[in-house]
Amino acid sequence: MCCGICHTDLHQAKNDLGMSNYPMVPGHEVVGEVLEVGSDVSKFRVGDIVGVGCLVGCCRNCRPCDSDNEQYCLKKIWSYNDVYTDGKPTQGGFAGSMVVDQKFVVKIPEGMAPEQVAPLLCAGVTVYSPLNHFGLMGSGLRGGILGLGGVGHMGVKIAKAMGHHVTVISSSDKKKVEALEHLGADDYLVSSDAEGMQKAADSLDYIIDTVPVFHPLEPYLSLLKVDGKLILTGVINTPLQFVSPMVMLGRKSITGSFIGSMKETEEMLNFCKEENLTSMIEVVKMDYINTAMERLEKNDVRYRFVVDVAGSKLDQ
Repeated sequence: MCCGICHTDLHQAKNDLGMSNYPMVPGHEVVGEVLEVGSDVSKFRVGDIVGVGCLVGCCRNCRPCDSDNEQYCLKKIWSYNDVYTDGKPTQGGFAGSMVVDQKFVVKIPEGMAPEQVAPLLCAGVTVYSPLNHFGLMGSGLRGGILGLGGVGHMGVKIAKAMGHHVTVISSSDKKKVEALEHLGADDYLVSSDAEGMQKAADSLDYIIDTVPVFHPLEPYLSLLKVDGKLILTGVINTPLQFVSPMVMLGRKSITGSFIGSMKETEEMLNFCKEENLTSMIEVVKMDYINTAMERLEKNDVRYRFVVDVAGSKLDQ
């Protein structure tokens, strides 16, 4: 039916990570209709509206798999640019159809629009998972969202719904009005504003860093309170640097988080349904995909492209 376009799709299409195999069919924020089920499928029926994220398989017997953290399984099978259990290449959500193990399928809560749900399957759970895992879901916390793109804008919405005071941190003030008035952020910091950054020092419990390109970490570490966490979620193919006293002198942590488990994905969808949270999207047809990729690379989208796969003429 539809599929979001993530910055990782851009990385994979351009082989930025050095692991791309062609031909490739990207797409890992997929919402569609169940057309056929295998004999052992018990969770879904033909006609169900379901979602698929970044993974379609795992080993099922390692420590991460046994603890509902299958996204960290070393033998996980990616939704695309990988090989499925039958030896055939996996194809992502830009395809007309895909085959997925029922473990990696979630039912879309009734009343949620497919095109709105698609970005939640990566961008939404990428924010929800670290907040859940690190015990940062309680109200009253002060959080920062670094980068206001597909993941960042959902970070603002989800953190606000949890009752957090949310500061958006960006490299310019171009998105200030949108962040404060449209997304409901409480504060807005421009990272090059030395005075503003100094005033905000030692004020945040956590920062979710969504930036998918190289950037310095030290300016943002200074914003964290004692025991604060800088959580990396952007895929970056160059080493990042910092001086150790920046973390030592506040017992701060630099950590990472990768999407979320299937359990967390289900929880996140129910949370978004209860809080009436939706993603801000621009719907395009498949014949616009190359232009959408170019615009995404320039950060020229508010805030996620979603491809109307069902409405595109894939056979022409």
